Amino acid sequence: MLVVNRFRVPLSDGEAFREDLATAHRTLAACRGYAGGEIGRNVDDPELWVLTTRWADVGSYRRALSTYDVKLHAVAVLSRALDEPSAYEAAEPGTTLNVASPRGS
Repeated sequence: MLVVNRFRVPLSDGEAFREDLATAHRTLAACRGYAGGEIGRNVDDPELWVLTTRWADVGSYRRALSTYDVKLHAVAVLSRALDEPSAYEAAEPGTTLNVASPRGS
């Protein structure tokens, strides 16, 4: 599964935020089921940041969020994410997509 967290950060706070986001990323990366990820900043809008992480499955990601270290070192940063859906399933050709009803149905 893929998790995309986007953040809007004033330019004046960018370097401090990058350090905090790197700490959050390292903390998540130490969790079981973590499969990769990166931090990025938008090339056209330098106030827009992203943290993408990949996980073995949704359960691994949810368990990671409940660990003590993540609560201590990552949740404060993650709570600054834009209010939008952040969890995505793999949709490469040949994968079986989740057939659950869309939100609001």
